[in-house]
Amino acid sequence: MRVAFVGKGGSGKTTLSALFSRHLARSGAPVVAVDGDINQHLAYALGLDEDEFFAAPPLSARTGEIKDYLRGTNPRIASRAAMVKTTPPGRGSRLLRLLGDDEIHAHHVQDVGGVALMVTGAFDESDLGVSCYHSKLGAVELYLNHLVDGPGEYMVVDMTAGADAFASGLFTRFDMTFLVVEPTRKSVSVYRQYRDHAAEFGVPIGVVGNKVTGEDDLAFLREHVGGDLVAHCEQSSFVRAQEQGRAPGELEPHNARTLDRLREAVDARPKDWTAFQRHAVDFHLRNATAWASEATGHDLATQVDPDFRHGPAALATFA
Repeated sequence: MRVAFVGKGGSGKTTLSALFSRHLARSGAPVVAVDGDINQHLAYALGLDEDEFFAAPPLSARTGEIKDYLRGTNPRIASRAAMVKTTPPGRGSRLLRLLGDDEIHAHHVQDVGGVALMVTGAFDESDLGVSCYHSKLGAVELYLNHLVDGPGEYMVVDMTAGADAFASGLFTRFDMTFLVVEPTRKSVSVYRQYRDHAAEFGVPIGVVGNKVTGEDDLAFLREHVGGDLVAHCEQSSFVRAQEQGRAPGELEPHNARTLDRLREAVDARPKDWTAFQRHAVDFHLRNATAWASEATGHDLATQVDPDFRHGPAALATFA
């Protein structure tokens, strides 16, 4: 199952992404976490020391090689240059299994705090004034477009802050999106914006209340997000200790139960490969019309394979 954490900047979505990823990994479940936020702090939230360096190359550093690998022998994709971030798989494409024996996982995964982590890469000086951060997320979108994840497997992505996540079709590639909401009007405003955009595409969301200090905070969240509230986290001395570089001890029982509820919410979602493929094709055609066909000099609408059906059966049929 694919899970995204989104929310207002400073809401705690990176912290929740890390806590949830570690919770899954410690249960023995296969899990891959991806840092898709411009600030690139997920590795440190998972336990990497501030003076340590994340050694695995970022996905954005090898987007060309990732394209070459994924397009395989797909005759609809003429070259690396003709493959864009939204290009969907088809017959001849290489499909991925979570933590499978492939060159993408082999090159880009590093264990941090017991969690397999991939990062998109930081926004560096050469990008200033000439590109947006979403260009770096292209490799993540390609990865998710070609991933066939099975029951009990989890992909957890820490997304960009606020409604900026809607700047690409990546937001439709998840089985569940958790919107981290603080008990404040600003945070609720971001929730409403995200909720309304997600509803246009049938994207399932659930709210995780965060930094709740008492019944007044909880009542505020219930009033403003209603039935979307899945669970909430209380102010955490465990998280504070970790952020200060101290031995954090054990996560508070209430917050641990919240992580259980989040997993239950994810596991309860049906896997809808038909909707996943429909969204992938729709956003690819949108991008082809808006810019990609002109930019590449190819009619990228022809990259859509009408006979391709995504999901587990495709592994055997088209691998």
